[in-house]
Amino acid sequence: MATTADRKEYPISMRLPESDVAMIDRAATLRGRSRTDFVRDAAVRAAEEVVMENRLIRMSPEGFSDFMKVLSAPAVPVPEIVELADRPAPWEAGYVAKR
Repeated sequence: MATTADRKEYPISMRLPESDVAMIDRAATLRGRSRTDFVRDAAVRAAEEVVMENRLIRMSPEGFSDFMKVLSAPAVPVPEIVELADRPAPWEAGYVAKR
């Protein structure tokens, strides 16, 4: 009796303007990827972003209260971030590369 194998890949076909294909090919080449790999990765990344944006977060009333307390508390400066923000950017005068 013949057995059927579970399908592991599903084809997706799209019709795109030549300019879109040219842009995708250029970007894929810059990344050293094939068009298929580049498009698949971009589509999966976009899908994951949408799913995460719409994910329901559940917490207990006590947990929510604690969360709101943290958000409502005054901001506390982080010295390393303050120093980074005060440092000149590489394109600004006075920039010194950190070692």
